[in-house]
Amino acid sequence: MSASPPLPLPAPVAAPSAPDLLNPTQWKILMSICDTIILSVHTSEPGKLVDVSETFQNDALEALPSRRDTSASRVKAYLEEGASTIPEYRELLRRIFIVLLLPSVRKQLLQMLSLLSYSAGSVVLTGRTTIISEQPLDIRQQIIQGWVTSRFGALRLFVRQLTLVSKQLWLRTSPNLQPILGLPRMPVYAPLGKGHEFNFIQLPPGEEPETLETDIVIIGSGCGGGVCAKELAEAGIRVIVVDKGYYWSPEYFPMTAVQGPSHLFMNEGQINSDDGSVNIVAGSTWGGGGTINWSASLQPQGFVRREWAAKGLPFFTSTAFQESIDRVCDTMGVSAEHIKHSKPNALLLEGSRKLGWAHAAVPQNTGGSEHSCGHCHLGCRSAEKQGPAVSWLPRAASAGARFMEGLDVKKIEFTKVRGHQVVNGIRGTWKSRDEHKGVAGTPTVTREVFIQAKKVIVSCGSLQSPLLLLRSGLTNYQIGRNLYLHPVSMVGAVYDEETRPWDGPILTSVSPEFENLDGHGHGVKLEATNMLPWSWLTWAPWTEGLKYKQLAAKMNRMAGFISVPRDRDPGRVYPDSDDGRCRIQYHPSNFDKANILEGLVALARISYVTGAREIFTIVPGFESFVRKDGTDQTETDAEFETWITKMQAHGFPTPETYWISAHQMGSCRMSAKPKDGVVAADGHVWGTKGLYVADASVFPTASGVNPSVTVMSIADHISRLIAAKWAEQKL
Repeated sequence: MSASPPLPLPAPVAAPSAPDLLNPTQWKILMSICDTIILSVHTSEPGKLVDVSETFQNDALEALPSRRDTSASRVKAYLEEGASTIPEYRELLRRIFIVLLLPSVRKQLLQMLSLLSYSAGSVVLTGRTTIISEQPLDIRQQIIQGWVTSRFGALRLFVRQLTLVSKQLWLRTSPNLQPILGLPRMPVYAPLGKGHEFNFIQLPPGEEPETLETDIVIIGSGCGGGVCAKELAEAGIRVIVVDKGYYWSPEYFPMTAVQGPSHLFMNEGQINSDDGSVNIVAGSTWGGGGTINWSASLQPQGFVRREWAAKGLPFFTSTAFQESIDRVCDTMGVSAEHIKHSKPNALLLEGSRKLGWAHAAVPQNTGGSEHSCGHCHLGCRSAEKQGPAVSWLPRAASAGARFMEGLDVKKIEFTKVRGHQVVNGIRGTWKSRDEHKGVAGTPTVTREVFIQAKKVIVSCGSLQSPLLLLRSGLTNYQIGRNLYLHPVSMVGAVYDEETRPWDGPILTSVSPEFENLDGHGHGVKLEATNMLPWSWLTWAPWTEGLKYKQLAAKMNRMAGFISVPRDRDPGRVYPDSDDGRCRIQYHPSNFDKANILEGLVALARISYVTGAREIFTIVPGFESFVRKDGTDQTETDAEFETWITKMQAHGFPTPETYWISAHQMGSCRMSAKPKDGVVAADGHVWGTKGLYVADASVFPTASGVNPSVTVMSIADHISRLIAAKWAEQKL
């Protein structure tokens, strides 16, 4: 009998050092709301919930496949768990308030909780003199449901934010949901791969700033920085790559939903646009977004390349750019062969085929091998995904590049030479790992660092690159503007048969049928999405606590799909006035919303023709479609079309509708003239010498596809130009 494979190593998270910001009354109010959203159902509780819970318990047992040892006691425990019964839930909630919320947002939430703690405030916000934490469960639920449909937009937004947070934290910490679903701790088909042994620069303790020296320093180890490091190091140039994040080897992957966000995502995945309409997910770890992306490797399309070329950037339609794309794809072994589609991806392809719509497999950056990992957004255990930390940075190391993790770069420094801003280096704060080689404890060394360099390449991503330029004293009006987000909305489908949507690769299929709705390259792509509980069910509709638990328990029979727009109308990123963190001013335009809605309708049709029993969207206030038994097909078709018409009329109510962005682009856009952008065609920052940007922020407009290949191809182009000029100057 073979031994079970070892589980991923734990990656403890540093506890917040600040004192608790909520007083006991505020905590009581907050947890009473969370306990209503994530309902604890006790069979001994008097009232209607007894009958409902017993019915659900029987239904759940019948729905679970007999091959899994799921007892009645496990289902009972699942029903009875709630926000207050899970210690990690409250700790994560405390972390959100202390560490993750912007000061202004935190202040607003604390004010709302304070209002709810007084009778006068309770009358205004709940219509009752008794405060919500003292109300019985049925009244608390009525209050929250009343907020959902309140005529006051601020209340609808408040309850939507609390509902999202409550669902997400439960899905990250529930001890019973994964066993109920039969979801394994790690992918079954992904053996442990070997990671690269990076030799990171270490510094001794000291009071004075440490000075290092190199030819080129690259800030950021993601898709742009990784490619630049390889190309420049292989050209014989001395390179140091620095990153605020830390390296995690495959032994730690996939991380848990409790620990992973802290180590892998910017602000632990808790970034929202100013109006709360878009949740932004961005990588922040060694390897950047390439560590947590889904392996999808789509090339930039011709109509986008022509649009960019028409802006005075002819390189994008040149054979040289295609050569950059080919080099990038060859290095990672990008291929659509050997794909074994997950059930949701297969359903997307089959539904598109039945409807006569264009559809295709999505090439993967997995070295030409099958990669059946549905957990990759929490790190790739097999090391088959050829991201920066697996493919590009090890090649850079072999060519002599050096690396520094844990360096938070505060600013780029310049010297004035004949009126020009000439790069001199970068300055930041370095924090070593703790005494256990982790990051949960106190760093053994903290030092101020200055790295003197002849050239600096900024590859911090579209949210952080513009902020670094602004902190460094650059004043170009375009810095931070022209931000594109590909804001997606979702459709979920529940089938009669088990789908186990986490089995297999995440994103291997696409329908481009609606990608050019306006004749100018703006529309939507239809894709499958990540299907682990916290990354999927967080967005599923909530109408009441028990129904949400019932829906969550069906996830092993679900498929999730996303309507991915190529947004026409951008926003901007700028620093928060209190602490300098990124703020995002963005709301999807009516034009882009119409395209997203077209995609939702199309995804609903795909779900219907592939036999879904139930179809839902994540749009607040819109009912699900449920296929009835014993109804003839003509009647069912008519009911479905009526539901589609209602969806189109319902639209996206404001302000409670939300979208999700995993692609951020354009905030340091490339331009032919200084007044139109931040960087020139060769990647150098207008008005400076020796400073370059090489990441998705240089995109002139939205790419319309998963941006990693486009980022890498542009970085290949920029770094090769730098290397060529470097060689010329040495001759």
